[in-house]
Amino acid sequence: MGNTPLVELERLLPGFEARVFAKIERFNPGGSIKDRSGLSMLSSAIESGELVRGRSVVVESSSGNLAVGLAQICRYFGFRFICVVDGKTTEQNLAILRAYGAEIEVVTERDELTGEYLPMRLRRVRELVARTPYAFWPNQYANLLNPRAHEKTMREIARALDGRVDYLFCSVSTFGTLRGCADHIREQGMDTTIVAVDAEGSAIFGLESTRRLIPGHGASVVPALMDPTAADRVVHVSDLDCVVACRRLIHREAILAGGSSGATVAALARLRDEIPADSTVALVFPDGGDRYLDTIYSDTWVRRNFGEVAHLWKD
Repeated sequence: MGNTPLVELERLLPGFEARVFAKIERFNPGGSIKDRSGLSMLSSAIESGELVRGRSVVVESSSGNLAVGLAQICRYFGFRFICVVDGKTTEQNLAILRAYGAEIEVVTERDELTGEYLPMRLRRVRELVARTPYAFWPNQYANLLNPRAHEKTMREIARALDGRVDYLFCSVSTFGTLRGCADHIREQGMDTTIVAVDAEGSAIFGLESTRRLIPGHGASVVPALMDPTAADRVVHVSDLDCVVACRRLIHREAILAGGSSGATVAALARLRDEIPADSTVALVFPDGGDRYLDTIYSDTWVRRNFGEVAHLWKD
């Protein structure tokens, strides 16, 4: 777990003189950065005896990546796992969960106030925990062991770059990754500008919550882990921004990345004129694009949702 590659992106932004590196988290065992969060949240409960093989039931809400990470960990340690997902969860992720033997609860009803699934997923989790003997809810949205895992993520980035990280671009959802990275940066006294990358239509930084197509970043409620002082800048990107950035990334760097990775690329492109030429920039790529083949990388899906937009990413 961890020690994932840090790859320099030399062709991503032609004419951009700063050095850009991507932390490729798809190389964790379960395929995403959420493996770190999942193991961190379960490890202490395993060590304390709160989680017991053959008896305990882990219940969690996830749009995909944490679900896969927890499913793998629960299968290894012998815990029953019930995962609450929603209509935006990809077929690839659902198939992986089934392969690991996870029990899947699909929420199809959206919250009336926000139009999003998350409030309804959390309500279902609470119902399941209340009626399931020996249930354990890691609660990625409020568990401090979530961000603690990502202090190591940032430590790996800083070590690979000899301690110089002028800018860090990190997408936000539970706020675990960004908060953990920010905690390490503060502790070490690093002079790093932290850019939080959120989705248009996300409520995390006070905007009105609206429907979004791409899971992985953004949230319809403000997570308990949210620290408004953790980020120096906030950039909101649209679903189309993510699609264009992901397609451009594969055209120019041959990296198949997920939607929240594309969000960081789109945010960097927006701020490029503000970043000094001698800067070192790090982007966190939470997962790969193989779980988005039916959406972001499907020409049919893109045309259906955005029209003919291929010209936006072709050189």
